[in-house]
Amino acid sequence: MTRYKFQLSASYHQFYVQDEAADGNLSDAWTPDAVERLLALAPGVVGIGTARNTDVPVTIDVLDREPEKEFDTSDHIVECSISISSGIIVVAGCTDYFPDAARIRVQPGSYRVRVNFAGLGSVSDDGLEGSDSYHLQLWRAPIGDITVLERDE
Repeated sequence: MTRYKFQLSASYHQFYVQDEAADGNLSDAWTPDAVERLLALAPGVVGIGTARNTDVPVTIDVLDREPEKEFDTSDHIVECSISISSGIIVVAGCTDYFPDAARIRVQPGSYRVRVNFAGLGSVSDDGLEGSDSYHLQLWRAPIGDITVLERDE
């Protein structure tokens, strides 16, 4: 396992992981269903919704196989797939300058992405303070559907 830790600017309550070569656009992907599940997709791009509209802690694990589910420590868990043809995953806040965004090198191919959301109920009324966190787990897997494993009510 390789672990990466970031503090990302979640402007507009979102951040992205995407294939460096992707030309997908999330502008129409944030449907009511996507907002409810806190996850939007476009070709080669995954948009993750956040509870706060400020910097948030993000951990990304690149794994050799599917991990155990984190039901005990997560408020909300959702999975999707992404194709990484370039072998480079870009990790960026919504308004980050793309050339300066963090990059993670992986083997080209299709990956499953599990997003574990924790501390969603800790966010202050003004949306600026909280102990919410976002743990992404990626492993090689065939392309599959979006799956909500646990939903924050």
